[in-house]
Amino acid sequence: MMVNIPATVHPTLSIVSTMYRSRRFLDQFLAESVQAAKESGCESFEIVLVNDGSPDDSVGYAISRRQDIPELVIVDLSRNFGHHYAMQAGLRHARGDLIMLIDCDLEVSPLVLGEFKAKLQATDCDMVYGFQELRKGGLFERASGGFFYKTFNLLSDIQIPENIATERLMTRRYVEALLQLGDYNLFMGGMMSWTGFDQVGLSLKKKQREGKSSYTLLRRIHLMINAVSSFSAMPLVWMFNIGMMITSVSFLYLFYLLFRKLVFDDAVIGFTSMMAVMTLSLGILTTGLGIIGIYLGKVFTQVQNRPTYIIKDIYR
Repeated sequence: MMVNIPATVHPTLSIVSTMYRSRRFLDQFLAESVQAAKESGCESFEIVLVNDGSPDDSVGYAISRRQDIPELVIVDLSRNFGHHYAMQAGLRHARGDLIMLIDCDLEVSPLVLGEFKAKLQATDCDMVYGFQELRKGGLFERASGGFFYKTFNLLSDIQIPENIATERLMTRRYVEALLQLGDYNLFMGGMMSWTGFDQVGLSLKKKQREGKSSYTLLRRIHLMINAVSSFSAMPLVWMFNIGMMITSVSFLYLFYLLFRKLVFDDAVIGFTSMMAVMTLSLGILTTGLGIIGIYLGKVFTQVQNRPTYIIKDIYR
């Protein structure tokens, strides 16, 4: 049987996380990360923290902790590029045979690393991803999260597991394949599913985050639009189909009005319905142009060929 973990008896490990308003979490996160890494049985480890333009003193505190945690690596981005771009930067600078991606907000403790590693070895897969059987939070958070995944899977050419979490453990060859993708409009969840390889889920129970999440309703909506438009042209197909349906109904209504004119000579009848159809058509046309604009914007961003992030400093 082929084993995907490198042939070394004790592979090296990288724990990758991003920082944005993360100062209050770092003490406990670093302590649990070091403990998890030492208990993992890996030959050596590193903790890669990517500063995504955090406005607090997260990066300053992380740099100061390098005195007692020499395995700590800080990748300091030049500004805030976004969570998914920061994750990509962290994966690109991770050197381990095994790479653990995890948020540092302690909704999931780094101590779950042992469960991930055991699952990876037991199933001989390339990636173990965490998922929630029951989403945490209130009714709105659970409903909006479920709506996101159902909408994405309905409109996308690829399918991603519902309620998937950031936390996942990956082999080196899987991460190298993932980093080959040339997407400039990043949706890491979709990219990770598209990459393929053998992927296995691990049920997680996430704790409620301390403090307010940076993912507001508007950011969630933006993420869904970016995710769908980055992975599927299905909205354009649907727009065409709806346009053809409205055109067909409009022609039928036109024939009906001509019939009324020739038989009853009452052309004014149906004016309200005609205005309703015109208003509906204008709304759909405007929405359609907006959808096309989103896709043209994606093409514009892709052909600009700008880097997905810029690094200001690396502390290794």
